[in-house]
Amino acid sequence: MILGAVFRGLGAHPAGWRYPGAHRDPLAEAAVLKRTARTAEAAKLDYLFFGEWLATGPDLEFRDPDLLARVDPVSSIAFLAGLTKRIGLIATVNTAFADLYTLARQTASIDRLSDGRAGLNIVTGADPRAAGNHGRDGRQGTEPNYDQAGEIVRALRLLWDSWEDDAFVHDQRSGRLIDPAKLHRTDAIGEYVRVTGPLNVARPVQGHLPIVHAGTSSRSKLLAGELADISLVAVQSPEEGVLYRAEVRQQAQRFGRGAHSPLIVSPVLPVVGETREEARAVYDQLLRLVPLDDGSPVVRSPDFPANRSIRALSTVVGVPLGTPHLDDPVPVRVVRRFSEGGQRLLESVVARTGRAVEGEHPVTYRHLLATHVAPVTTVVGSGADVADHLESWFTAGAVDGFNVLSPFLGAQFEAFARLVVPELQRRGLFRTQYEGRTLRNHLGLDRPGNVHLADADRERTP
Repeated sequence: MILGAVFRGLGAHPAGWRYPGAHRDPLAEAAVLKRTARTAEAAKLDYLFFGEWLATGPDLEFRDPDLLARVDPVSSIAFLAGLTKRIGLIATVNTAFADLYTLARQTASIDRLSDGRAGLNIVTGADPRAAGNHGRDGRQGTEPNYDQAGEIVRALRLLWDSWEDDAFVHDQRSGRLIDPAKLHRTDAIGEYVRVTGPLNVARPVQGHLPIVHAGTSSRSKLLAGELADISLVAVQSPEEGVLYRAEVRQQAQRFGRGAHSPLIVSPVLPVVGETREEARAVYDQLLRLVPLDDGSPVVRSPDFPANRSIRALSTVVGVPLGTPHLDDPVPVRVVRRFSEGGQRLLESVVARTGRAVEGEHPVTYRHLLATHVAPVTTVVGSGADVADHLESWFTAGAVDGFNVLSPFLGAQFEAFARLVVPELQRRGLFRTQYEGRTLRNHLGLDRPGNVHLADADRERTP
């Protein structure tokens, strides 16, 4: 099973930073980054994963506080390259705004400096604020972004392969440092790419950095099938995961790739406790800390989201709810009229909190609304409970592994490392020691051959 940890300094839950003892200060990012990396490496995780967001604004305070101010992903993995020894380090880059040659240099350099532990997540988003920050108008749409991403990945591989592995002969007697025949121009010219090369960094330790791509659109599946080593996808059930996996791998086979390409990894947000009851108490507290439209002063902010009111919840559950207080229990007579979406939301609340529609610990409107606000797949329970969930998806063939999001740092991530990982190891589902040194080793990926040599072989073959 693949296990990666997604680093989100202020937590992956919108109220995570408010939890007592949680990290909440972006000015102290370096300290929590080092602490998280050491915990992840001690647990023998495959990689640390850094997402990207290229703009900011006050609206993010409520929607996703972690995106307000965060350290650049490429800088983050460069920082950790010298502080860790074995864990993989994956940075996200938006190819719509990246300079190709600079990106090739940065990633090849980090792979060299980390002894082969770097990976690259490719995103293609066209957020208007990000476009403005990069001098673009943001009106070209998503299709050209996918075309551009494909061209950039192919050109990156050509640039990374500029030097053959044995190009440096360092013959002191003759005075020859290199074999010039083993240094290749790139000459990649496309609609979005024009680069000659060669790259002035030696070939990466891994040959090519593992490429990651996320998305469920038809173009995302096509890009993942052709070029990605890992396809990140948020699916709602194991059955949906099995179908997605089959579809993407069918795409990959059309491009002549192996039957197990790409690897399928899904995000999961575990809330872990020593016992199921302890974990449910943590989750219950997180729900209470989500700012909702309850008449408090924060609601008067012009950036407060419109989807956090009883009226918005009425739309979600398909029933006019009137004007109850958020902390009122939800009556059975109302629940019976819920739409299918409302029933699914209620089932999520019951499973995560242990509450019931009636009884000593009833489900309230606050529980429903706060759960709706944070829709990431969440598993609440003991180490064994969370391990059961991961094992069931993995053994069903829905996924090859998981990107673990922590609701807040550092206690919840450390609880996952302390309680869930040993349980998976005990079941034989996860390593107890690193067996290889590179990220490709961890993921079970072969080191690719040099594309320039493969092109030359094709030219010589009738």
